[in-house]
Amino acid sequence: MKKKLVCVLACRNQGSRLYGKPLQNLDFKKRIRVIDFLINRIKKIRPIDDIVLAISNTIDNKEYIEISKSHSIKYIFGNERDVLKRLILGGKKLHATDVFRVTSESPFIFNEEKIINNAWRYHKENDLDFSYLDKNFIDGCGFEIISMRALKSSHKFGKKKHKSELCSLYIRENLSKFKTSKIEAPKFLIRKDLRLTIDYPEDLIICREIYKKCKNYELKKIVNFIDKKQYLKKMCKKIIYNEKQI
Repeated sequence: MKKKLVCVLACRNQGSRLYGKPLQNLDFKKRIRVIDFLINRIKKIRPIDDIVLAISNTIDNKEYIEISKSHSIKYIFGNERDVLKRLILGGKKLHATDVFRVTSESPFIFNEEKIINNAWRYHKENDLDFSYLDKNFIDGCGFEIISMRALKSSHKFGKKKHKSELCSLYIRENLSKFKTSKIEAPKFLIRKDLRLTIDYPEDLIICREIYKKCKNYELKKIVNFIDKKQYLKKMCKKIIYNEKQI
């Protein structure tokens, strides 16, 4: 069977810390939202054949239909809490054999072409279930390649927590049951003192500043930029500390 890699973006507006995270503006003047910026970056990743939005089926998420149309991509609706099932439905919609997974509130995902190309080639050649990065990778930059069969198995045998936004948790807790590969990535991205996802208002401030000041959005340059801006590093440190207290 020919392999097909599809990016499935789980989308919803609900959030206790920050409402509508994917719809937040990175650029007010040009009206570029997080989700728009992310989709455009994903479209440049060659191994990915297509993108589909996996939208929570509550009334306040209808805006994502227009977003999918504006980017000429497909969408599906699914249960708000069962994110894992939404990923499966999204993959089925486009006849995927494997899903490229990133989160819809993380604009600066890892997109180094050579590493992603090599990871996908190795994943295909060895018929893997799960290709993943180091757990200490900067929060918000990582990606996963997951086979559809592994997603379905996770849904069948996993518990409620495994069907939440922690979609690969069942696989990570049961690596011996799957064919897996750890992707080697640049050491400068193994940083647990930084984060590039949007979950709090402070995260949004950080990402807007990066969007404004870092023109080509290479992750190495973004990391160097944050390292030089102590107020951004302090914001990261504060959020990470608060996360650990929850």
